[in-house]
Amino acid sequence: MIWNPGAETVDRAALRVGQGERLRATVARVAEAVPFYRARLEAAGVRAAEIRGVDDLTRIPFTTKDDLRRSYPFGLLACPREQVAEFHCSSGTTGTPTAAAYTRRDWETWGETMARCLAGGGVGRGDVIQNAFGYGLFTGGLGFHYGAQHLGAAVLPASSGNTARQVRLLREFRVTVLCCTPSYALHIAEAIDASGGPPPALRCGAFGAEPWSEAARAEIERRLGIRASDIYGLSEVIGPGVAAECEARNGLHVQEDHFFPEVIDPATGAPLPPGMSGELVLTTLTKEAAPLLRYRTGDVTSLDPRPCACGRTLVRMARVGGRIDDMLIVRGVNLFPSDIESVLLRIPDLTPHYQIVIDRPRALDVLRVQVESRCAAPGESQALARRAESALRASLGLSAVVAVLPPGEIPRSEGKALRVIDRRSGRGGP
Repeated sequence: MIWNPGAETVDRAALRVGQGERLRATVARVAEAVPFYRARLEAAGVRAAEIRGVDDLTRIPFTTKDDLRRSYPFGLLACPREQVAEFHCSSGTTGTPTAAAYTRRDWETWGETMARCLAGGGVGRGDVIQNAFGYGLFTGGLGFHYGAQHLGAAVLPASSGNTARQVRLLREFRVTVLCCTPSYALHIAEAIDASGGPPPALRCGAFGAEPWSEAARAEIERRLGIRASDIYGLSEVIGPGVAAECEARNGLHVQEDHFFPEVIDPATGAPLPPGMSGELVLTTLTKEAAPLLRYRTGDVTSLDPRPCACGRTLVRMARVGGRIDDMLIVRGVNLFPSDIESVLLRIPDLTPHYQIVIDRPRALDVLRVQVESRCAAPGESQALARRAESALRASLGLSAVVAVLPPGEIPRSEGKALRVIDRRSGRGGP
């Protein structure tokens, strides 16, 4: 379903004109109201009046997460604090947190873009949505909540955690749509199987907040009997609702009337052409409380402006396979955790529950992968591990030491899963 045909099937020439008008207004406003951007533009020798359209966007310097941390909590506000209706912020587990602010109009924008995203995944009025994203400072829970309300669906605000209750609510309220992280969806599927009760009435799900492979999608769909769609967003820009898959599932449509996307070479900052993979950069075109100019998201993707079979004309971004800062470099090979996941899930006897441990006991890195079997007998685990090692070597060109564990050995997550323990630097786990 296309929620807003006027915006989602707009003529691209008309869209570009509208983007230029909104960009000019945004740059003029932040140059006047935000000291950070006024100084940044002056240092680059750019006057706000010189930005006439999106073709001038590359003249504007990038904004980074460190800029947001240094400006925490109010340094990037472009409106009086009295006009802010809601604040969110990151956990700050890796340092100073980042803040996100919303006016009431930003609320409306958020609800609208999330309604488009949910509708693209098949959600509509009459659905009962169990929202198992965490509510609170994290934007996931309330972002999905606002979108469901805007769409006219019924929301069950379960939040994350208490998995036994999640299963009970799915059945008692005859929930038709599940929203959560993909790793938590798999945990819920396990709990449904273990409960021994009747299957829930689910027909589709919207998942995000962490990279997940096509193999993981297939596993979720098989275990829950649903159609699983990917939704993308980030707290700094608005939260979930920046982009989402349609029924064609050939990339995620970016809500371009609100967020202008670019893809750059992460090393040089140079723009990359359509189809080439690099770092996603987003500029907010309608955000009132805290607009961002050319924000480097750290997410790796590519853009495809070609027409989509669904009828939408909005550009599509490839599913995010990982983040620049999540890239693993092991003995000179660059890869993301989702690359390893894709290989493991091609082996039917292995589950999507795994952890990657990187050690450096001597001069060379050692890549260890712990993954659960579905029901392999103890004597079969070693042969299964050798099979996985061979598959990883053939697909990724990298040797790994694989340990196949019994079901239930890998810790489960009720939010974002901990996939990597990097003992070389102390990051990512013990």
